[in-house]
Amino acid sequence: MDTLKLNWSGEPLTFERAKRLADAIAEEMLGGAVNLSFWDRDRNLEAPGHVSECKSETCNRPGWLEYAEYRDGKLVVDYDDGRFVFCYRDLGEFA
Repeated sequence: MDTLKLNWSGEPLTFERAKRLADAIAEEMLGGAVNLSFWDRDRNLEAPGHVSECKSETCNRPGWLEYAEYRDGKLVVDYDDGRFVFCYRDLGEFA
């Protein structure tokens, strides 16, 4: 997946604002996008829930990232070095 790293320096960034901006970026870059997963470090919250519950001793990547990769994820939008991270794929067959 391609990763777009953004360092926010404007008004205080909330999860909701970050999600709206990431959705717009993904829409523009992918020509239509669906959000597959996210990570919110401020709230220690991931979606889909419980994907980071490691099933083996070698889990070295976040579950939300692996989830998106296995579902043909194309783009990661990462704010402030992992504060808010959103994973997307193009609409493809969802269109």
